Amino acid sequence: MNRIEPEGRELYSIADLAKEFGISTRAIRFYEAKGLLSPERLGSTRVFRRRDRARLILILRGKRLGFSLRDISDYLGLYDADRAQQVHLLAEKVSERLDALERQRTDLETTISELREIKKLAEQRLEKAG
Repeated sequence: MNRIEPEGRELYSIADLAKEFGISTRAIRFYEAKGLLSPERLGSTRVFRRRDRARLILILRGKRLGFSLRDISDYLGLYDADRAQQVHLLAEKVSERLDALERQRTDLETTISELREIKKLAEQRLEKAG
């Protein structure tokens, strides 16, 4: 579909967006069901506009960065509202996510260190037994 309307607005089919972003049409319908996207309908066909495409980009980025659908929904809910409030929410959620990732990194480093020590001890015992 991906064509230009007379008013200059681009339209996309669900298949266009799925192909462009390497996701399934089912994923796009899921985001629609969650209220994150609101395509128009031409008969039974979903028609996505540039705004929907931009929102899908934000949804996919948010998921890739580990944000919940609730966080993404809250952020998108402010998209047409107060920009300062949107930026404040974004900064808050990013800080929370960074803190969580830092804790995970610390936990991973501890786990890796412990596993290396266990491996070292196991190898030493094998050498003694061998």
